[in-house]
Amino acid sequence: MKYMLIIYGNEELWNSVEPAEQQRMFAAFDEFNKTHYASGELLGAYGVADAAATKLVRLRDGQPAVTDGPYLETKEYLASWYLIDVDSEQRALEIAAALPSAVHQPTEVWPILHEASRETGADMGVA
Repeated sequence: MKYMLIIYGNEELWNSVEPAEQQRMFAAFDEFNKTHYASGELLGAYGVADAAATKLVRLRDGQPAVTDGPYLETKEYLASWYLIDVDSEQRALEIAAALPSAVHQPTEVWPILHEASRETGADMGVA
């Protein structure tokens, strides 16, 4: 079963962390990624830019309307996400707890219910 592990960031909190500690966190994530890629459980790990670099796209009168955004009402934002493929929910929870960020903030664990086929784009049903 596939799961998405979602980590939220807080720019103010991150900026309060000493640069040496930030480097230790990056190294810990690199080690975590290597370990779980090697086990075959980690399918991908993706960090995203902060909200200032994000754009919102809406369709207006059939044309794309692009604006800066999102306009966050909280300090937290989507910072990164992992896609894992494991045998059980329990294993997904164990991996989420092993993330280096778990000591500072929670990780959301979302089951993946549908996946599109690369060949056809068609819904492949439960992942």
